[in-house]
Amino acid sequence: MAQDNDLQQPERKWKLPIFVFFKDARQVIKKDALGLEILQIAFPAALALAADPIASLIDTAFIGHLGPVDLAAVGVSIAIFNQASKVTIFPLVSITTSFVAEEDTVGRISSEPANCENLDVEKASIKKAEMKDLMTENVMLKNLEQGSATKVDAKELVPDNDLKKTICKSPYSTASNPCKAKLKKVRRHIPSASTALFVGGVLGLIQTTFLIFGAKILLAFMGVKSGSPMLVPARRYLALRSLGAPAVLLSLAMQGVFRGFKDTKTPLYATVAGDVTNIILDPILIFVCHLGISGAAIAHVVSQYLISLILLMKLMKEIDLLPPSFKDLQFGRFLKNGFYLLARVIAATICVTLAASLAARLGATPMAAFQICLQVWLTSSLLADGLAVAGQAILASAFAEKDYEKATAVATRVLQMGFILGLGLTVFVGVAMHFGSGVFSKDINVLHLISIGIPFVAGTQPINSLAFVFDGVNFGASDFAYSAYSMVLVAVASIASLFLLDKSNGYVGIWIALTIYMALRTVAGIWRMGKGTGPWSFLRDRSLLVHG
Repeated sequence: MAQDNDLQQPERKWKLPIFVFFKDARQVIKKDALGLEILQIAFPAALALAADPIASLIDTAFIGHLGPVDLAAVGVSIAIFNQASKVTIFPLVSITTSFVAEEDTVGRISSEPANCENLDVEKASIKKAEMKDLMTENVMLKNLEQGSATKVDAKELVPDNDLKKTICKSPYSTASNPCKAKLKKVRRHIPSASTALFVGGVLGLIQTTFLIFGAKILLAFMGVKSGSPMLVPARRYLALRSLGAPAVLLSLAMQGVFRGFKDTKTPLYATVAGDVTNIILDPILIFVCHLGISGAAIAHVVSQYLISLILLMKLMKEIDLLPPSFKDLQFGRFLKNGFYLLARVIAATICVTLAASLAARLGATPMAAFQICLQVWLTSSLLADGLAVAGQAILASAFAEKDYEKATAVATRVLQMGFILGLGLTVFVGVAMHFGSGVFSKDINVLHLISIGIPFVAGTQPINSLAFVFDGVNFGASDFAYSAYSMVLVAVASIASLFLLDKSNGYVGIWIALTIYMALRTVAGIWRMGKGTGPWSFLRDRSLLVHG
């Protein structure tokens, strides 16, 4: 009974599932095995996510020297390209990460015992020979010590404790787990990885075709109509940039695969290599070769294909990219969950786009201030996205192993780390925007509106971080349906608050509505896990047992 009580002692830290969020809260910054595993995944992921925006800023600086018309044309084209990519990239990467982590874990669990039991015959025979020689020599030495040289009896060939230790040190002993070395050389069979690459390639080709042939209509929708000086350069840039769509989607699909393997360093190295190439090619193609914005587009496309090539070469060493049969591909599973996440992305995009649209209707000055605050608001989330990636990858493996203790520990730790990160960002963003807003604009009116937005931009960082980390937690638990339905409900409530608060409070009302939007996203995450429903039902079962 005493042992049972000791085993149940950690469980008494919460009697209801919602108290799980406070589990081991004192260890949130502890550098234990779990904390280090999270940071080793999250930090490179955050750097990789930040690399592209930084490269884009440098890209924009080069294009800015061509003139305001070219800069505006490129800005509109990039907005169209990014919007078209967003609806496919997010579902593809998120699904791939979870599915690959699950399959890799299940495959590892099922293959390791089989490989250990089926060692090479040659190694087994060598092991037997070594054991026999060692045991024979041991018995003969004992006989000599006793003053006799009798014939060695087979019954005596039983190793003593010292001999057992010697045998266990043998390079062919199972104690040294030789199958692990063998497993490292064997490429893994991950059907979802092949499916992700196939889907990514097809979506990339569709996006290229859509953007090239629909460029004029899309640009007209954005306000660049016939007769506009931006039309020709914008169409040219968009057409060239769209040629890189297959590479973009393929590279991001492969990043999802590596994230599933808990490897975020390889995507980081590939992304940095591609972005550095882009930065080097920009001045050469734009100014030296006199290609203008076409040179900028070509430099970006080359960098994307370089990233894809690096990732593909590395991935080919890790897994079998071609499955044994077409049936192994998981199109049904991908499409079902892909539609869930597509609905989620559209709902989230509508909220932010509507907020920007309402700000634009207030005039140029409010829109300028809102755009600056919004970019800071969204950019600061990149660090939280790194934690979300780490949480998703580790959680997917834990659920595949049915290791609910680890799943609980991982979810609570990344959420607690996200909240601490948010508090730090509140201070950093608040101070940086207060003293550094002059970097963005010299207009007194714009600076005044930025100062009004600072409390919202900085103050919402903790709930923003929690909302983004909850996304990773839900995806790691493969809770895609709940993520979609809850986001749609959040979007409906947020859109209603945007219209109401915009009419009554204007610029401030828009920021209040965005705060409500992020708070509702966080509440949706707390509700699912805190109530112990869906994949977290084991929390409710455990809490009931402890309570009883």
